[in-house]
Amino acid sequence: MSDGDVQMKSAISVAATTEPAIVFDRVGVSYGRGRKATVALADFTLRVAVGETVALLGPSGSGKSTALKALAGFVRPTSGAVRLAGRDVTDLSPAERGIGVVVQSYALFPHMTVHNNVAFGLKSHRVPRAETAARVAEALDMVGMGGYAKRLPRELSGGQQQRVAIARALAIKPSVLLLDEPLAALDAQLRHSMLGELQALRKALPDTAMLYVTHDQAEALALADRIAVMRDSRLVDIDTAENLWQRPPSDFTAGFLGGANLVPCTVDHVTGTAALVTAGTSTLRAQAPRPGVGLADWAPGDDAQLCIRPHTITIGKPGDRDALRATVLTSVWRGASTRVELSVDGLPGDLAADVSGHFTTAVGSVVGVRLPDPAGVLIARAVTGSTAEIGGSGAESRGDTL
Repeated sequence: MSDGDVQMKSAISVAATTEPAIVFDRVGVSYGRGRKATVALADFTLRVAVGETVALLGPSGSGKSTALKALAGFVRPTSGAVRLAGRDVTDLSPAERGIGVVVQSYALFPHMTVHNNVAFGLKSHRVPRAETAARVAEALDMVGMGGYAKRLPRELSGGQQQRVAIARALAIKPSVLLLDEPLAALDAQLRHSMLGELQALRKALPDTAMLYVTHDQAEALALADRIAVMRDSRLVDIDTAENLWQRPPSDFTAGFLGGANLVPCTVDHVTGTAALVTAGTSTLRAQAPRPGVGLADWAPGDDAQLCIRPHTITIGKPGDRDALRATVLTSVWRGASTRVELSVDGLPGDLAADVSGHFTTAVGSVVGVRLPDPAGVLIARAVTGSTAEIGGSGAESRGDTL
């Protein structure tokens, strides 16, 4: 490594103690011009702290991979700025940013051994041969591939190839690691195994900021300190995984993260963060957290939605105490649980319930449904998204401010 590289890395390390590791400042990416322009990312603002893992979660086309590419230097933003440890890198090439990148396709060189694949980035940075060998061995050991250095990629399983790709990204000792759908190409069993490996990797790299792109909510919940939910090229909501799950700020996040039931209702009475609501002909208790920045507190007469998680609904007999009569519409066994769709007397729309094990009650049968108490969390009826930079409603968002 040249003296200049050492000095640059040292400066970044010092800056990282006072600056966020990653900053997107109103970043936009468009392809084409004029009316034919396609917006791939719009007004995207986000800060990621040193050592923090943030997951970009959303459906295909939501802009999450475009955000990662803008950070890595693979696409040039048409507006805004990207900063790493306080340094503006918007116009720098990918090689000048010193970021580790892992993609779902592995992107290993098929004619190179595992050792040479992992060493590729180090050679590009002109790291001395002796140091390269040591760092390759260290990176391979970190991902459990120390005994595979002489093999070619075709001699490895998909999970092993992905581990090598991660080792290659780690070998340059980046302060920022980007992972773009790293488990998408693996089968279910390998994904589960690699998820555990990535959790262990996070603990082994306490000073590395990670940006993790995925459409899989289980991955986001398992790995991320915070989750940034994206839709239609924009940031919708961002907060800790726990807050987004328990108190989703928007209907899109409630539905996308966990597939919640959203039941239209009207607020009758509010006391602190508790409320009574009317849904159809039923009166239910609900949690009533503050709606969010820029929105008024809940008040009697407000139209709202009641977010009810499927796993909190219990199915029993029609005559059970506090049970609502319901008709079974569909029943799909998923192995560990069964997803049951129900038409519930007194409630608008249908409800989905997740029942443990194999639910054998026939379609068309009348059952009793018990909702939790409180039944769910209130969400504003017409939320189009959040323009909050970072942190959402969570005060614990690691030094970020609204």
